[in-house]
Amino acid sequence: MNYSLKQEGKFNYVEIGEGRPIIILHGLMGGLSNFDGVAEFFSKNGYMVVLPELPLYSLSLLKTNVKSFSNYLNDFIEFKGYKDVILIGNSLGGHVGLYYTKLYPTEVKALIITGSSGLYESAMGGGYTKRSDYEVMKAKAQEVFYDPAVATKTIVDEVYETVNDRSKLIKILAIAKSAIRHNMAKDLPKITTPTCIVWGKNDIVTPPNVAEEFDKLLPDSDLFWIDKCGHASMMEHPDRFNEIVFAWLTKRGI
Repeated sequence: MNYSLKQEGKFNYVEIGEGRPIIILHGLMGGLSNFDGVAEFFSKNGYMVVLPELPLYSLSLLKTNVKSFSNYLNDFIEFKGYKDVILIGNSLGGHVGLYYTKLYPTEVKALIITGSSGLYESAMGGGYTKRSDYEVMKAKAQEVFYDPAVATKTIVDEVYETVNDRSKLIKILAIAKSAIRHNMAKDLPKITTPTCIVWGKNDIVTPPNVAEEFDKLLPDSDLFWIDKCGHASMMEHPDRFNEIVFAWLTKRGI
């Protein structure tokens, strides 16, 4: 999907379509293009889709954490004047969405999380000891998906380049530690925002029991499974992901 990145102040973002804002929050290794199918579908079905670039590598090391990213999201939402937003987050993006909703509950109309961190983080920051070995990094990228073919050469190259950039690797490890530090088990029962949990049945990064735990702890959530699907359902099964989320939003009148 072709779209142009806007630059305004400290923000880089994409904005397409018209209607209630759906803000998409990418993960640690996930670029904006991972959400092409979602952006295209919802921008044609009555929503404005917004994809901000999170400042994963541009903040100081002390500020490279889930809380700072949530505050950055708040600055962005205030800057744009969005109201009653819907947040869609994958992996780290789901965690940022949850933390933002904890801090600013009145700003969020609905939350959609898939493969979200926030409860279980052991897989986020490990496995980089052999980062100079391309084949090892390729295998690491492939295991994110049920179908390894989804990890195209472009994706593998991007992961390889990122983890072999020392300053970026330091930030990745800081984010992984922050995700553990900002465990949300005690916060989730207080988050009353309607939440749609979409999970890959074959996710080995955040396994299915993590989704069940989110569903148990969140007061107003619905859990949906996608079969033959790993950690990034919106990439592996974009049509099914869109169908689930659109039907859920319609049912909820959002």
